[in-house]
Formats: sequence, C-alpha cells, structure tokens
Amino acid sequence: MSAAPATGRRSPARPLASPHRHVRTAELMGTVASAHVLTVDSPADGAVERISAAQDAALDELHRLDALFSPFRSGSEISQLRDGGLRLEEADPLVREVFDACTLLAAASGGRFDAARQGWFDPTGYVKGWAVERAAAHLTPLLTEEGIVAAGLSTGGDMQLHTAPGADWTWNVGIVDARRPGALRARLPLRDGAVATSGPGERGAHIVDPRTGAPVADAATATVMAAQLSDADAWATIAVVAGFDDLSWLRRAPDTSGMLQTPDGRIRRWTHGVEVGPSADALLTVGG
Repeated sequence: MSAAPATGRRSPARPLASPHRHVRTAELMGTVASAHVLTVDSPADGAVERISAAQDAALDELHRLDALFSPFRSGSEISQLRDGGLRLEEADPLVREVFDACTLLAAASGGRFDAARQGWFDPTGYVKGWAVERAAAHLTPLLTEEGIVAAGLSTGGDMQLHTAPGADWTWNVGIVDARRPGALRARLPLRDGAVATSGPGERGAHIVDPRTGAPVADAATATVMAAQLSDADAWATIAVVAGFDDLSWLRRAPDTSGMLQTPDGRIRRWTHGVEVGPSADALLTVGG
C-alpha cells in the first residue's frame, strides 16, 4: 500500500487520547477496500449499529459498481459495450456519467488520459477513484452524530477522507519512499479530501501512455491530493504519463497538491497547483 491514514491531533472538544477505530474490509476491485470510522470512547447509544450499517452500505456500493464497470467480468456493462452487446445510449446512467467524465478528462489532460485508447471504452484508470468517492458518501452522515470524529474509505491505498465539523482531527497520510519500501518519504495532513498514488511500485510498468500505446518507461511515482478521489486518482495517473520533467498539466488540473518521486530519489512537489522546492532529507509536508 502506497499510502495509509495514520494519526490525528488531540481535541479538547472531542478528546482523542484513545480514539476507537471501527474498520470493515472486503476484497473487491482486485484489491482490499476498508471503511474506517473513528469515535471517542463512548459514542451515542446505537452508534455502533449505525456505523456497521453505513460501512456495509459503502462496501455494497463498491461491489455494485465493480459489477457494473469491471472489464474482467463478462456480464458487466463495460464488457457488453466492448463486445457489441450494448450501446452507450442503452447503458446504465452511471456508465454514461463516467463516459462523459472520461471524455472531459481526455481533453483536459492533452491526451495523457484516454479511456478509449484501445478502440473501446475502458474507464479503468478513472472509475476506481470515482467509485470510492461515491461509496464514501454512505459514511458522511455519521459525522453529524455526537462522538463520531472521522470517517474514510480506502482501496489499495487510495482514499477519500472526512472529518466531523468542529473536531480537531487531522488524517496524516504517509507516503511510501519509492526507493525504500516500508519507509516514509512524505506526510500529507488532510481533514477532508482524497489522496491517490500511481506508479510502478506494486504492479511494475503497467501504466500506458495513450499517445504512444507503450508502457511508460522509467516511470516516476505520483501522489496527488485533491478534494475528490476521482480527480486525485485520475491526475496521479496523468502525472505518471507526463513524466518527472513535465508539470505543465497542473495548469489544467483542479486544485491539487502532491509530489513526484523517481526511482533514483529525486522529487518534485507542489501545493495547490504551484510547484514548491524539494527538501532533500526530511519528511515533507505537502498541502494543508
């Protein structure tokens, strides 16, 4: 996992000396999804049952979206579109929504992202982040309850995170050093938003430049923080395709912060779309 939620700050209003973490996991989308809800020691009556129900709803939503969008399932609508058994105008409205988003993203990225590069619609590079963002909405109503401090949903290290209004809590997301697996290279403090990492780390050279049809050689690892995981995930992949020397895409991206790492240890980082200087040794705090 390239990123993981870590610790938070103690709050005098909602004491978090020992916050309790309620976690529900499921295997889906080729990885492990986990729904996290943080509470004080004594949440309101019935809160545990409501937390479990919300976590189930979030994971059920991911299962439903995986069945709809997976190109590896013969019965999914994406597979039916590919095989000619379904026309786009007949597809589920969510498929058409993702198609429109991918079309806009291809234009905004200058072709660095293209869900139609193989001659058929394959939104794999976009839909996971979008699905997690959508499913995490099942957790956010919990944040209005007394004693519930924060909630988040993660798949494969990409995460959508939320904090209750008034809670002095910050998710600190650790970013793994591309040179030394298990060591941290950066820390991203985040109250509400999303973080995604893309690169060769766990799956090798699997990212393809749609402009050439070839895998990205000597790929950097990109970590992007944005308000929405659909944006963070897509633009992290775009950053890898663009390469370490090209940050021109920042002008077209939504408000993001993040960093690029090369296998030999070089870094570039930016905050709210503006590049800032690297720090050679210390842990980096990116964004705010």
